[in-house]
This record gives sequence, C-alpha cells and structure tokens, in this order.
Amino acid sequence: MTRQRVDWDVVIAGAGPAGLTLANHLGALGIRTLVLEALPQLIDYPRGVGMDDETLRSFQAVGLVDTVRQHTVPDQIMGFLNRHRQTLISIMPPGQPFGWPRRNGFIQPLVDRVLLQGLGRFAQVQVRTQCRVEGFTDAADAVTVQVQPVDADGEAAGNRWTTTARYLVGCDGGRSPIRGAMGLPFEGISESTRWLVIDLADDPVGTPNVNLVLRNDFPYVEIALPHGIRRFEFMVPRGADEADFARPERVQELLARVLPAEVKPKVLRHRVYMHHARIVPDFRKGRVFLAGDAAHLMPVWQGQGFNTGIRDATNLAWKLALVVQGAAGDRLLDTYTQERHAHASAMIDLSVLVGRIFVPSHTVLRALRDVLAPVLFRFEALRRYIGEMRFKPMPFFQTGAVVHRGAPDPKGVVGKMLIQPWVTDAAGQARRLDDVIGLRFAIVSWSVGADAWITPAGRAVLARLGAVPVVVRPACQDLQRGVPEGTLAVADRDGTVKRWFDQAPGSIVLLRPDRIVAAVCTGWELDETLRALSATMDLAPDNATQAPVPHAQQEEALT
Repeated sequence: MTRQRVDWDVVIAGAGPAGLTLANHLGALGIRTLVLEALPQLIDYPRGVGMDDETLRSFQAVGLVDTVRQHTVPDQIMGFLNRHRQTLISIMPPGQPFGWPRRNGFIQPLVDRVLLQGLGRFAQVQVRTQCRVEGFTDAADAVTVQVQPVDADGEAAGNRWTTTARYLVGCDGGRSPIRGAMGLPFEGISESTRWLVIDLADDPVGTPNVNLVLRNDFPYVEIALPHGIRRFEFMVPRGADEADFARPERVQELLARVLPAEVKPKVLRHRVYMHHARIVPDFRKGRVFLAGDAAHLMPVWQGQGFNTGIRDATNLAWKLALVVQGAAGDRLLDTYTQERHAHASAMIDLSVLVGRIFVPSHTVLRALRDVLAPVLFRFEALRRYIGEMRFKPMPFFQTGAVVHRGAPDPKGVVGKMLIQPWVTDAAGQARRLDDVIGLRFAIVSWSVGADAWITPAGRAVLARLGAVPVVVRPACQDLQRGVPEGTLAVADRDGTVKRWFDQAPGSIVLLRPDRIVAAVCTGWELDETLRALSATMDLAPDNATQAPVPHAQQEEALT
C-alpha cells in the first residue's frame, strides 16, 4: 500500500511550553514539524513559576538548559508559615539525582521565549503565528488540518488553507479546540476558589524562596522570581466580584496588607485564576494527540502543571520520531497514554490534596489546620517525608515501552528515570551522563561492554533504535582497555553509578531517549530482552527503517 505524501510529519497546534518543547525534541530528531499558534506572539501574563529537575533534564536533551537556567532561581525552598509568619514546615529536597536542582523558581514567558528561539536551529521546523486550527480530518494514513489566518484580535483575516501531516498534536491549552473536535470529555472538577496573581518589579522583599502564609482570614503566597520580580497570590473571598477584586485600587490595597507602608509596589501585571483538576480519558485518538493543558489541568500547589506538560512532550517526541522514520509501527504510539495518563492523574490528585490540607476553602477547616499542623509537624518522620518531597509521585511505567522481567516492581528500576551522575569521558572531561549519550537510545553496561552478548538479531534491534553502546567503569580502571570500537567509555567519578547497579537486577541497561530505563538484564538475557523490547515497541523490519539523524549532525544542530 502506497503511503500518502504529506506536507509535514507532525503539526503542533499551540506554541505554549508543551508545544514548543515537543517541537524542539522533534527538530533535534530530524522530524519535519509545523507549529501553528493563533496569537501574534507568546503569552506574557502571569503563569507557571515552578520548574523541577525532570523538566531541566528535558531541556538539557535539546541543548537549551543553560539558557533556560538564566531565568530560574535554583534550589528554591517552599515554606508553610502560620499567621505569625513562623515556619511550620519547609520543603527543601536534598541532592540532584537527575543532575539538576529539584525545585526552581522561573519566569515562564522568558523560558517560553528560549524554547521558541531554539526552534530556529532546525531547518525542518517552522512556526506560524496568527494561524488558528479550525478543524481536521483524520484519515487512514494522514491528517488534513484546516487553518484560518486571524488578526491580532483573533478575527478571521484571509482565506482558510489546509495542510497535511502524519500526526497532529493539540497543545492548545485548557480550552483546547482540538480536544473538543476529538470529542473527548474533560473529566474532573473546577474549584470554586479563585486566586489573584500579582507580579511586582524591583522586588521589595528580596528573599530567595516561596512562602505560603496560612492566615485564617487572609491566606496568601509570596514567591521570589528571577530578575527582581516578586509574585503575590491572594485568595479571592467567596462571593467577591472578580472584576472588582482585580481593580488597580484593590490590588494596591491587598499589597498594602503584606508590605510596609513606605513601599510603593511597581505592579507589572495581575490576573485572576481558578483552580481546575481535569484530565482526558485518553491522550490519543487515531492520528491526533493531546499534550500539556489540553490533556490535563491541575491546581498550582505543587507547581506541576508546567512540568507535567513537559513530561508529555518528552515522552511523545521520540515515539513519533521512531514511527515517522519507519523504525516502529503505529502501535508504539499507544504507549503514550499508557505511560502518561496514570502519572498525570497522580499529580492532579496530589495537587488537590495539598490545596485542601494547607489552604482549605472554609474558615472552620483553616482553623482546624492551625491547631493540628504544629502538633503533627513535631514528628521527625513526617517532617522528613514532606521536607524531602518524598510524597511527589515519580514516573513508574508498569506497561508501555518497557520490559519487566517478572511482575512490575514499584521499588525496582525498570520503568523509572535513570539517575544522571557526573562521569569522566575518554578525554578526561567531567560531563553529565546525558551529555555523553545525547538524545538517543543507549545500551549502558557496567565495567564490561555488552558487545560479546549481542547476536545479529539483537544488533538489528539496536540499529533500528539508533542505540549507542556505553560502558561505565570505576575511575581507577583503564577506560579504553578492551572497549569495542564505537563504544563510549566513561568513568564513574564518585561511585554513584556503581551504587545504582548495586540495586539493579542486571549489569546491562536499555535506556530510552527520555532517560526512562526500558529494561535491565544480564549478558545472557540480553538477546531475549531485546526481542521482548522489539515486540512491545512494535519495531519494524530492517528494510522498512529510515536511518535516524546521525548523532554528530544532531549535536551540530543543538549547538
């Protein structure tokens, strides 16, 4: 059967963080991508302010992390304060298991701009603003997308046109027209509680962290942001008129309650938000996908709305690339919902729970919180559980593009993100592990290369994946001794990698481009594991595969 020729491999509706991250990953993987955005420019009003280490790792993969970090406050502590501004508990997770600080304040419009500018590196990626997706037709082997040019006010301006793609991804926000056209319900609740968000210039407070001030009559949040910006968030009282509450005079009155009289705050922008907790039942329907706020919305209490969208994009990109390049069949794309839906749901549940515990909407419940919290937080185990952020659900894929040998083990390593330690490369340079591997599959082994165990059939699977072999050795050993040609050898600088393998059920790791451990096995189990991975990923025959973008070419584009 002859496949229909299409204009693009992937069309993305929406140039928000999820859409722009997806486009950067697809661009790095050589996929022809068109991004359509209805607005004339990126949104500049108050938005997400919390970025985690998983998101930074995704930006690292596409060569943008250093520029993004210029707009962050790393290692930001979140304090829960009582009405006297005494700290009840602080969230300050230790360590950097994934190579980056675990909590970071940031300014989303500036980070979005970095992501947009990053697309200029890829000749095969285009962005068209003031172009609204009006509808689409999902056929057997392509999607036809109807596009309406619009003016700055969103009114039709010019003739409608069409374009075709292998796949369409709706990253078009919480009111997603793509989701509506797919006919998918947006299940969940919208809280009646509303919050007024205010950003100030020339930060009058100057401290580097986040405080949730749990005053019974007047709960509010204050957040340190980069570049001298301070954010305040005030709960809108029940029954209050939203427009009246957001009047400039009212904004100044609220700020006067939390700042000294001599401070004349410089308001940059303000906006009222309602908290939502919603998710679609399936992130895919045919050749159309949803990512980011189009797929799920959550309250702000754990700062995970932005990060959850980035996880969507990071998970979906390499799968689309493999299918578009012919290395895998369409069934691989079903693993996107299998892997992302449960984790996104868990993040929504956590965000709702934290909000109801720390900032309940009813005054009686807030009074009860004030009585119980000081007592409960005296228990050291509870303080450590909260302070070290052990409550945060981490991605763990029981099904999907992974191979569990036996029953999936929530305490195991398969289906979870691999640590990212510092290693020393063959040139003696200290580097993060991901920078050595690049945005591709890898077969990582401890001490001895896996080459001796790879059969011709297994080698064909690795070739279809474009996997690079990596050997990690103790720093005291000769890195190049007996290393097969084409294998990258690195030294375990401080024993971090050995400690990880101490707990692993084998010495060979099959690592995905999103840094999820697809499988772990011993040498004699490798061939069987590769066969199982090929089946679960619906890998194509050798002669159907288009070669992935060479790593050297990918590195050149990213730098």
